[in-house]
Amino acid sequence: MSKTLLNASNIAHSFDYQLFSNIDFDLKEKESIAIVGRSGSGKSTLLHIFSTFIKPDEGRVTLFDQNIYNLSETKIEDLRRHELGIIFQAHYLFKGMSTLMNIEIATLLSNETIDNNLLERLEIKELMQQKIGELSGGQQQRVSIARVLSKRPKIIFADEPTGNLDKETAKLVMDVLLEYIEKENAALVLVTHDEEMARLCNKHFSLEQKELKELKELV
Repeated sequence: MSKTLLNASNIAHSFDYQLFSNIDFDLKEKESIAIVGRSGSGKSTLLHIFSTFIKPDEGRVTLFDQNIYNLSETKIEDLRRHELGIIFQAHYLFKGMSTLMNIEIATLLSNETIDNNLLERLEIKELMQQKIGELSGGQQQRVSIARVLSKRPKIIFADEPTGNLDKETAKLVMDVLLEYIEKENAALVLVTHDEEMARLCNKHFSLEQKELKELKELV
């Protein structure tokens, strides 16, 4: 039986207006879950709540059988460093450093080693000695994904990771992410506007009218 990695119950949050309420969510090993919805519906906020970066107004989030709001900041930082991988549409790479150094930083902090097969799959192995500023946007995004996966996280939270990529490269990135969670008994939560990419996941949810609803299929 697959192990539950993330459980969220009765989540509610608002800024100037209520984004959502009464949200329940489970994520198990080897699951890939896509969350779609219009801009402003709160998808990214929900992802930040699941990944420890925002505390909701109401509700409980349990990661790896731990209520994250009972943990010290040190333990939360340890979770982020070793167990969680966050992929944003923006790259957050060190522009003055080489590609290799950017990835090495992540592996050193998490006591892991660089996976050359991963670099080959993402088609960036030949870019290791180039400075980040010399790379195209698509290459930088693939480097940022390699940096995250090199930590070998148990959960990947991806916020529009293919938004700036052409269709062929976007499909390559999704294939690599899905291969990773299968191989590592990990899981993926994907927030995206791209329903073609969302269809590649094995579960689909829509955040609309302040509710998170599971979809039988994407139309």
